[in-house]
Amino acid sequence: MPTFAPLFLIILSSMIAAASGLPLLIQSVPEVKGQKMSAMFMIAAAVTGVSGSITVLISRICLTHELSWSTPYGPMICAVDPLSAFFMLPLLIIPACCSVYALGYWRSTNKPRNFRMLHFFFGLLVSGLIWITLARSAILFLFAWEIMAVSAFYIITPEDNEKEVRDSGILYMICTHISTLSLFAVFAVLKTQVHTFIFPATGSLSADSFAASAIFITAFLGFGIKAGMMPFHVWLPSAHANAPSHISAVMSGVILKIGIYGLFRILTFFDNIPVWWGVTVLAAGVISGIMGVIFAIGQHDIKRLLAYHSIENIGIILMGAGVGLLGLSAKKPSIVVLGMAGALLHVLNHAIFKALLFFGAGSVIHSLGTREIDRMGGLQKKMPLTAFFFFTGAVAISGLPPLNGFISEMFIYLGLFNNAIQGQGPSAGSSALATPALALIGGLALACFVKVFGIIFLGEPRTQQPSGLHEVPRSMISPMALLCVLCILIGIFPSGYSQLIESAVASFSSTFLNDVTLASLSPLDWISGLSISLGILIFLVFSFRIKRIVSTWSNTWSCGYLSPTSRMQYTASSFAQTLNHLFKSVLLPRTHRPVINSSFPGSSCFEYHVPETALEKFYFPFFSSINDKLSIIRKLQNGKMHYYLFYMFSTLMILLLTPFE
Repeated sequence: MPTFAPLFLIILSSMIAAASGLPLLIQSVPEVKGQKMSAMFMIAAAVTGVSGSITVLISRICLTHELSWSTPYGPMICAVDPLSAFFMLPLLIIPACCSVYALGYWRSTNKPRNFRMLHFFFGLLVSGLIWITLARSAILFLFAWEIMAVSAFYIITPEDNEKEVRDSGILYMICTHISTLSLFAVFAVLKTQVHTFIFPATGSLSADSFAASAIFITAFLGFGIKAGMMPFHVWLPSAHANAPSHISAVMSGVILKIGIYGLFRILTFFDNIPVWWGVTVLAAGVISGIMGVIFAIGQHDIKRLLAYHSIENIGIILMGAGVGLLGLSAKKPSIVVLGMAGALLHVLNHAIFKALLFFGAGSVIHSLGTREIDRMGGLQKKMPLTAFFFFTGAVAISGLPPLNGFISEMFIYLGLFNNAIQGQGPSAGSSALATPALALIGGLALACFVKVFGIIFLGEPRTQQPSGLHEVPRSMISPMALLCVLCILIGIFPSGYSQLIESAVASFSSTFLNDVTLASLSPLDWISGLSISLGILIFLVFSFRIKRIVSTWSNTWSCGYLSPTSRMQYTASSFAQTLNHLFKSVLLPRTHRPVINSSFPGSSCFEYHVPETALEKFYFPFFSSINDKLSIIRKLQNGKMHYYLFYMFSTLMILLLTPFE
């Protein structure tokens, strides 16, 4: 293959993705045929881009190209290295799966008003994401970033006739532009250090300066908002909940990760990273992980629950990155490799199993027409494939063997253990405290998904289900099947892709990471053997139990009652009541209990709602207070032309009278 072929394959994939929505803009093309063509375009973009990315990861090369597009801010430089190539894997695979899933989920016959717009901006979004990872100059990065931000707004709000959808879109747009403003500050300060808007080489800047700290803090803020890190996550739950399910999969699996990529790219510029950078990232990961899963437990909306689990998994990724940064500051390559390998692999793993979970949730919503968990039940009997795929995603996100989530969390655990033993001072102390926090996150995630799977797929229906309820079509099943297979393969054969991760990790240092391998730091072969054995055991036990269950079929959870009803089984609130009560000081739930005033009371209900605490208790009051205090200044904008002419004349006179050198 020619030297620059991988880079041009990736550029070609961005063009194919951008063109994927064009068939639906041609009125003469039938909508069903146009949607299939759009999906084929996206699959072709994925195959092309993944081929180039894997070539870069295997060969560990960095390819650079200058676009023939001059700007006042310097040349437009694009490049691909192992770090950007690794992030392109979920960036290309997940949208391709979403395009196929949409063939059954978002049909033109059911969504004629917004069908064409959604597919057009979906293609632009994927193209913009690719160019963000390719950009090596600030102007190209910001240009692609804005394409991504605007395109995401349109695919989040296709059903903008609903007020809740419009509000979530506006909140997203506000947050994403605050993120963009932070990035302007990042690149402005960075230019003072390198005297150009072209990105510096790996490890070429010293982190021991005030400017470096300013770059880190503003990048941490700007990219943290995009990644949905606590407490900057306020746009994420409503956007995920109100977007179409396949769009939620892209947002959670891809768009959040572009914030992680941006932070990682900025970090590669620096050498001599101070300990407090690693401690800060590790602490933010612990907070996001614990708070995300706590809020997830209290949710009744299946998509909002999955959105909070995205915040939790962003926290896990940040914990791995924090460990890696502590290793960089101490010049300990084993800790760097374990921490960063865990973070990078969890980027890929989370994209896969979270897309699988959103697809499963979308299939349930597509069949029942509701997102409320308490209105579901007994779906395993009618939708067995969806139940199996959702169960696989639930096991993976809980970090249990033999699936992929276990492998990435294992690397992070090993990094934390090693740093707690080998590190010194705040580095060792923070790792020692973060280890039980990661265990707590995993335990709470498992409890949450026991609730979700049990309430939705087991038991009996709690409400009247649509007549003729059946499994979703093959176009929705096939992407779930592919993602399920990836969860299993990544979990069983970690040694098969370890070199790809090592290649991406080496991007964080140009010197001392090349000789350290994951195989020397973790028992990958033993994990494969034990995972295969565990998988076979689970299959045999499951097959035996299925035969027993089918031969003695009866109502679920009858508990000795002769005539059981759905009222006798758990609701989402009752199942998680103990955990919700334990964390009530954080969740601040709103509880409405029934009032019983007589011996024979009428019908009543119990309601339990967990608010968006950060948004409703802090951000809204804070900005409302600022809005009230600035009301006097707003009087300057009164709509009267002669006032505006006076403002312009005054500004001009001030500029003329001000001396400039």
